[in-house]
Amino acid sequence: MISNQILQSTIDGLKGITKRDITVMDVEGSVLATTEDIDIGSQVPTVPDLIHSKAESMLIQGYQYFKVFDEHTVEYVVSIKGEDEDVYKVGKITAFQIQNLLVAYKERFDKDNFIKNLLLDNMLLVDIYTRAKKLHIENNINRIVFLIESNNDRDTNSSVMDIIRSLFPAKTRDFITAVDENNIILVKDVSEDSQRGVMEKTAKSIVDTLSSEAMGRVRVALGSVVNDLKDISRSYKEAKMALEVGKIFYEDKLIINYNRLGIGRLIYQLPLSLCKMYIDEIFKDIKVGDFDEETLNTINKFFENSLNVSETSRQLYIHRNTLVYRLDKLQKNTGLDIRTFEDAITFKIALMVAKYMNYMEKSGY
Repeated sequence: MISNQILQSTIDGLKGITKRDITVMDVEGSVLATTEDIDIGSQVPTVPDLIHSKAESMLIQGYQYFKVFDEHTVEYVVSIKGEDEDVYKVGKITAFQIQNLLVAYKERFDKDNFIKNLLLDNMLLVDIYTRAKKLHIENNINRIVFLIESNNDRDTNSSVMDIIRSLFPAKTRDFITAVDENNIILVKDVSEDSQRGVMEKTAKSIVDTLSSEAMGRVRVALGSVVNDLKDISRSYKEAKMALEVGKIFYEDKLIINYNRLGIGRLIYQLPLSLCKMYIDEIFKDIKVGDFDEETLNTINKFFENSLNVSETSRQLYIHRNTLVYRLDKLQKNTGLDIRTFEDAITFKIALMVAKYMNYMEKSGY
């Protein structure tokens, strides 16, 4: 069904060309859009007479009425005041225009359903290629899934969808849809250039545009490039995983690429029982929650600066000896000297594992 806003915009444009007032009603005679001084929602009692007749158009009380068909079913009725030949032509043109809109919207709706079912793995393999052929969707071209997360309300997310569509207009190989209230999915044709850097530039343009439009904080996750329609669901699952891993380990990143998850991907796939065993082995009776904020900040900054004592002390605005004292104290409590590469790796992984366990616990797993 075409939105009333689109119907109104269509007849406003036609009135600008033809200088004729046009009204569009549903099959019960309720006014959906009009250029006349008529209330939207008001009833036109003559419409049922036309619906029940076999005629495609009818002249009633100075108005010409025209049926608009969706295949063989009447979907709308158009009315224009006047009895001359020009009014008849305008009516036929209006009915033809709306009928074409119905076809276009139905095709878009069918494609949207197809892509959703494809993403969610709701289709048999044979059905994928059969339906794709009917919908004129090409198969063997490179595509990638972008998952755009927005934690705004439903109305704002609708605006986000419109902005995404405006960023990728008139691309018959691109598809934009949503499978829940918070996430918008862009299935993008990358047949021209599937290099990783190009894909991340596209993701950055999405983040920058939505930020400039005051849509709040958004995160964009990328799956892998796939070459077959049946594999789009895999790219979607990868993007979902990337988004989840990003929330746990890379909170400050707004763009998360599945192919750049690093050790976060490995930890995310570990069973919690194995994670607990590792934490108990490394920290014994110490809990990560026992470390105060100053200690954790010192550790993280030390890792950021590649175990460089001088640079870390400079960025923390503390004396070098103060930093050495803190690191010595950490070694005494944990048995790990993070100034050495091996202990630093062990400690870094342990912190990430603890973070993962805490996230999973809060998520109810």
